[in-house]
Amino acid sequence: MATEHDWYAANREFWDERAPLHAAGEFYGLADFLADPDAITLRPFEITEVGDVAGRTLVHPQCHFGMDTLSWARRGAEVAGIDISPAAVAAAEDAADEAGLDATFQVGNVYDAVEVVGGRTFDIVYTGLGALNWLPDIGRWARVMAGLTAPGGFLYLAEFHPVHSILGDEDLTVTYPYFHTDPLEFEEAGSYADEQAATTANKTYEWTHGIAEVLTGLLDAGFALELFHEHDYTLFPRWPFLVKEGRDTYRLPEGTPSLPLMYSLRARR
Repeated sequence: MATEHDWYAANREFWDERAPLHAAGEFYGLADFLADPDAITLRPFEITEVGDVAGRTLVHPQCHFGMDTLSWARRGAEVAGIDISPAAVAAAEDAADEAGLDATFQVGNVYDAVEVVGGRTFDIVYTGLGALNWLPDIGRWARVMAGLTAPGGFLYLAEFHPVHSILGDEDLTVTYPYFHTDPLEFEEAGSYADEQAATTANKTYEWTHGIAEVLTGLLDAGFALELFHEHDYTLFPRWPFLVKEGRDTYRLPEGTPSLPLMYSLRARR
C-alpha cells in the first residue's frame, strides 16, 4: 500500500514534468495572457460569487503555475500562491515578472500551507479546479483552509464534481468508486493539456471526495456555508464527444441527459 511519502513524491514528479509543458503549450494560452494586460482566466461564475477583490488579500493553495492567481491580481487583489511543484512555482514567478504583477509564490505541501506562509491569514482563500483529488484527507485540508482564513474572511472553492470523476474516460459509464479511502493509482502518459506529450513521470495517486465529505469537513472546521452551486460544463475535453464553447468550456452534446460537472461554494470563517 502506498504511503504518504509515496503519493507525495509521485504526484510532485508528475507536476514537475507537466508544469513547464503547460506553461509553454497552447491549452492554457499563457503567451496570450501575458500579452494582454486585461486578460483573465477566471470563469464568470467565479467572478460573480467571489465578488470585488480590490485591496483584499487572497491566497491560492495548489495554484499550479499561477494564471488564476495572477488573474485575481489583475482584478486588484494582493495575491499569494502555493504549489507542490517547484517547476510550477518557478513558472508562476516568471509569469508574474513578465506581466508586471505583484505576487508571491512558494513551494509547499498544501497540508503545510499555514507554516509555508508563516501563519499569515487572508481575506480570501481561493482554491479548486483539480485540487481536491490529489488529497487523501479532506478534514485535514479543511482545517488548514480555516488556518489560512482571517476571521470574517471566506474560502471559495470551485471544483470538478465527483460525478465528473467516477465516470469512464470514453463514455458515461460509472467506472470509478465514489466512496473510497485507498488512493486510485493511475499510470498515464501525456496530459489533459496535451495528450501526445512525451512524459516519463506518469504515476499518480488520486482520491474522489463526495459532496457531503467536503461540506462536512468545512463545517467541522468552523466555516459557515454561504452558497453552493452546481454547473453543467467542464474546462477540458474530459470525454471525446464533449462540445467546445469558447476558450475552455466543454458541454455534453444536445440530447444527452444533464449532469453536474463542476460545483462551487463559498464558506465564511
